[in-house]
Amino acid sequence: MELDVHLPAIVAGDKGAFAAWLGGAEGTVRATLRSFARVIDVEAVLQEALLRVWQVAPRFVPDGRPNGLVRLAIRIARNLAISEVRRMRATAADVDVDEVGDADAPEVAAPDPLLRAAIADCRDKLPPKPRAALDARLASGGTSDDDTLAEGLHMRTNTFLQNFTRARQLIADCLGKRGIHLATELAR
Repeated sequence: MELDVHLPAIVAGDKGAFAAWLGGAEGTVRATLRSFARVIDVEAVLQEALLRVWQVAPRFVPDGRPNGLVRLAIRIARNLAISEVRRMRATAADVDVDEVGDADAPEVAAPDPLLRAAIADCRDKLPPKPRAALDARLASGGTSDDDTLAEGLHMRTNTFLQNFTRARQLIADCLGKRGIHLATELAR
């Protein structure tokens, strides 16, 4: 489906046209970030990328090929993901940036029962709201967007995202106190 038909209205600032474009583009952009999911918060990267698309769309010049704005969104999302991986000082073993957009699911190693128990213990120590946000995201298995999850918890989306980010950080800190470093574990 050619989504650039919405471009003139998006350039004019029409939020409805952007919403229509977003409805067609979001799944494609999200899929291109799949290989980064083990290392970074893909949802946050996706949201930032789509916000940037909205901001730069008035200056976008189509190249004549279909879905130019979608291709721009993919490039922005990929660059943001790579920057986030570098910011986190993740090793090359954590993610193969050349796999972006690969439709095959990555191989998953057998779970470490001791690591799993440590994560569960740290999760149990979370404050109620961050734990609820984390549990909701995990329970959805990626099938619900953050707006829906936040609504189910009677939170604003931004509050939900802050609680989820806080949960991730608290679990990482808890694991760190036990001598478990996530970057090392993810590289295995």
